Amino acid sequence: MILEDLNQLPEKDAHHMFMQCCTSSAWVTRMVEARPFASHEALTQAADEAWKGLTEQDYFEAFEGHPKIGDVSSLRAKYANTKELAGNEQGLVKEANDEVLEVLSQGNADYEEKFGFIFIICATGKSAKEMSDLLQARLPNNREQEIVNAAEEQRKIFQLRINKALAEG
Repeated sequence: MILEDLNQLPEKDAHHMFMQCCTSSAWVTRMVEARPFASHEALTQAADEAWKGLTEQDYFEAFEGHPKIGDVSSLRAKYANTKELAGNEQGLVKEANDEVLEVLSQGNADYEEKFGFIFIICATGKSAKEMSDLLQARLPNNREQEIVNAAEEQRKIFQLRINKALAEG
């Protein structure tokens, strides 16, 4: 898709495209309403601006659109909605050994129990070991800091997905 196509999409189709990037309905609505974009840079800036000032519940809605890192059954179920652009984001997890996946799985469970939402990380290019180490490093944080961290990781993810959507044009 090219930027001109995105700008001219019917609202329903634009909504679908942005939902592939981030499942926060408030963010998607802001992005659809922000069109047309004068440039790719304007689009990415608008995406960041739309993300700022959302509520905690909006962030949680976006986080719910992600599978748990390394959880194959969760990957299948949750990627169903964002599979067009989420593609192979956790590709390196497939190469992990059982021990690393066990630590990652337990870390995910500990994280979700402590913070009340799943561990969010921009997984592109990271091995399961790297993600597990990052998860362990974030576990001691307080909830407020983790909301900030997770929101920033989500921002990185939707920016990658926007770039991927436009690159496929």
